[in-house]
Amino acid sequence: MHSGSPLLPLSHELDPFASPEAFDPGLQDFLHQASDLLCHWLAEASGRSPLPLVRRQPDIAPGLIGADSRQLLSDLQLVMEGAFQPSHPGALAHLDPPPLTASIAAELICAGLNNNLLAEELSPGLSDLERQLCRWFALRLGLPDSGGGVLASGGTLSNLMGLLVARDRLPEQDRQQGVVICSADAHVSLLKSTRVMGLPADGLQQLPVDDAGCMPPALLEQALRGLEQAGRPCIAVVATAGTTVRGAVDPLVAMAAVCRRHNVWLHVDAAIGGVFALAGTTAPLMDGIGLADSITLNPQKLLGITKASSLLLLSDLSLLKGTFATGLPYMDTAVGDHHGGEAGLQGTRPAEILKLWLGLRQLGESGIQQLLQAALDRRNSVCRRLNAEQFDVLSGNLHLLAVRPSDLQGADSDLWCETTRRTLLQQGFMLSRPHYERGHCLKAVFGNPHTSEEHLARLSDLINSSVER
Repeated sequence: MHSGSPLLPLSHELDPFASPEAFDPGLQDFLHQASDLLCHWLAEASGRSPLPLVRRQPDIAPGLIGADSRQLLSDLQLVMEGAFQPSHPGALAHLDPPPLTASIAAELICAGLNNNLLAEELSPGLSDLERQLCRWFALRLGLPDSGGGVLASGGTLSNLMGLLVARDRLPEQDRQQGVVICSADAHVSLLKSTRVMGLPADGLQQLPVDDAGCMPPALLEQALRGLEQAGRPCIAVVATAGTTVRGAVDPLVAMAAVCRRHNVWLHVDAAIGGVFALAGTTAPLMDGIGLADSITLNPQKLLGITKASSLLLLSDLSLLKGTFATGLPYMDTAVGDHHGGEAGLQGTRPAEILKLWLGLRQLGESGIQQLLQAALDRRNSVCRRLNAEQFDVLSGNLHLLAVRPSDLQGADSDLWCETTRRTLLQQGFMLSRPHYERGHCLKAVFGNPHTSEEHLARLSDLINSSVER
């Protein structure tokens, strides 16, 4: 449990709402102390475990009388003490890097502005900023001039919206019998999406992956021909650019060619890997992504944009309105082509574009490239250090890897994963324990910029020594 910033007496009372007529010193004092708590929490990260060893439960219900500033700050500190700490150098379990400092500040401003991207009159400047930045992303990933997109609260929602747009291309009488094709290693959000869409039990068909964890184009060709012979429409083929366990990237160019021959929509779930297309040195990892009809991209997973930050990008932006526009008769006419609430499933939306835009401005082109390349370098460093004779190392070309002992099977392998993960956490390294193929494995994600070569060497030594020959 961390000591945190000392709670100093506040000079002014905190009113529930800031004054619209004069500078509010009570709000200023409160925000200063709250930010002090956060800065201390971040600064003390390496001295604690990535996961709290003890977590006290705060009071849940509001009291009969509203809490004063000091009580509110004390409550905040208690919650922070029980939080996961992504800034810890050993936090390598998931796709949750430390937040960019500019993105933290933008999150605060977003809350203070309290604008709503439902409609332009509720967020005039921010609606325009979203349109422009989504267009920049679309062009940067190689989509045509007609491309653009919308932000969503997470990749699951972006994937669902992309599939809904794809389904609208089918004749109405064919939509409920449609099929979505993806690989066996595709994200579970696709299963959730097909359920929400009301597709039949076989509405999601998952093809086996090759030894590299990728979908073979020949199997895709075979599956599409099978659907045609059975008279079943294909809603979309989903290629994965960065699978969840090993970071594999499906062959996008070849899959796009197959989809074009069969006139099938290609959606690329690039929630993990899509950001690599933003830098010249890493863009080849995403070769062919611009051939997609729609793309899911999550800057929160590597670039340090505070959650949530996901985009759905389309080669034809007008299709968003065609699928989701209902009209907003209670709002004034949009200055642009449509209101934000007609560009996706969400109506009310916070101005999440602000933290993405400001975070990218803080990084710049060089900072983006440095973050991406450093993540790959950390993965490569551990790959070189792990004993290839003792372990199966499962990794694509991105910044993830999974590992398990070569000569352990079934329950023995699962036990190794469980005990080794616990030992690593005691040493300050948090890895995850996903189930993959024949059993559990340990997974590391190397997007944490605080993880040094010294940390990587120690981690590799601990894993190597976990198996006795």
